[in-house]
Amino acid sequence: MKLRNINTVTRIKNYDMLMQHYTNIINRKNVPTDDFNGVYQRYKHPVITADHTPVHWRYDLSAERNPLGLERFGINSTFNPGAIKWKGRYLLAVRVEGYDRKSFFAIAESPDGINNFEFWDEPIKLPQTENPDVNVYDMRLVAHEDGWIYGIFCTERKDPEAPAGDTSSAIANAGIVRTKNLKKWERLPDLISNTGQQRNVVLHPEFVDGKYAVYTRPQDGFINVGSGGGIGLGYIKDMINPVVENENIINQKQYHTVYELKNGLGPAPIKTDEGWLHLAHGVRNTAGGLRYTLYLFMTDLHDISKIIHQPAGYFMAPNYQETVGDVPNVLFSNGWIEENGKVYIYYASSDTRCHVATSTVEQLLDYVKNTAEDQLTSGASVQNILNLVQANKGLY
Repeated sequence: MKLRNINTVTRIKNYDMLMQHYTNIINRKNVPTDDFNGVYQRYKHPVITADHTPVHWRYDLSAERNPLGLERFGINSTFNPGAIKWKGRYLLAVRVEGYDRKSFFAIAESPDGINNFEFWDEPIKLPQTENPDVNVYDMRLVAHEDGWIYGIFCTERKDPEAPAGDTSSAIANAGIVRTKNLKKWERLPDLISNTGQQRNVVLHPEFVDGKYAVYTRPQDGFINVGSGGGIGLGYIKDMINPVVENENIINQKQYHTVYELKNGLGPAPIKTDEGWLHLAHGVRNTAGGLRYTLYLFMTDLHDISKIIHQPAGYFMAPNYQETVGDVPNVLFSNGWIEENGKVYIYYASSDTRCHVATSTVEQLLDYVKNTAEDQLTSGASVQNILNLVQANKGLY
């Protein structure tokens, strides 16, 4: 076989145009928006979109193999990123979905957490178990005090007990990997839980009485919560044999709230002097379909099963532009980074793109402690306003 001289291979004719568009996206400066509410600050542009994925993932750049310059692998969306600060860089483990509807993970990094996010050269090659993942998504990255960085994600497989002709029924579970450098990953056994399917599992960053603590969201089926739901808390003795024990719901679903239908933890909680800050998603049903929003609560510093503060309603909801996308009216977060009191909140809108909002531990603590809790009636909401009006007498 005659070897081809690589120097004679030319790139596709639209290469310069593609690279210019890619470069413009990567180098685009992000700026704060005007709709600041004192709690967090949104930014004008998404931090990661499908256009941020490298050109060499999508195109065969050889004019010999691809003379018409056609896209060979289409990227549909980039969303639901896990987040970690690593060696001075802000890293996101992004869920990337192709036109083929399969999701995979890829690391994108930024020098400041807001601008210039750029994917590493290759996606993560996820090790497989004996029962290969059909689809994977929503990885939480947690630097645990045992010295490992864990990635816990949802692994989806076809339901083997689905009736003939049913090609949509699935089983969800938590897949587990760990790493020391975010490049080489070790696959551990999938989570073992006796409370149903698990689509949202989050590892607590510290040992609790010598055990690994995990936040769960048990549900009866892949889509339907059924008798399950709520944010659970359980314990694992050894991640090599990740059996969840003593799993109990610590944050219940509640009628006529933003977490009426289901709720689950987002990223791992942030430790503060006053307690653990938690960011979660809540889901309710509407005439237009499911609506996903984000809410905050705090647990006791020494007893992580005890909720000590939970403001009423949502912390963040999709704005008008964020309601549009593959799955409309969805805000979801499974990654945030706290650094010297500043908090970078990474979230996705409508299962399509990644955004960042910034806040501080001081602001979030003030919000969580001093915003009224939900008293579950309209009359109580009016009373909360009246209390503010009375307190503001002479100030307006």
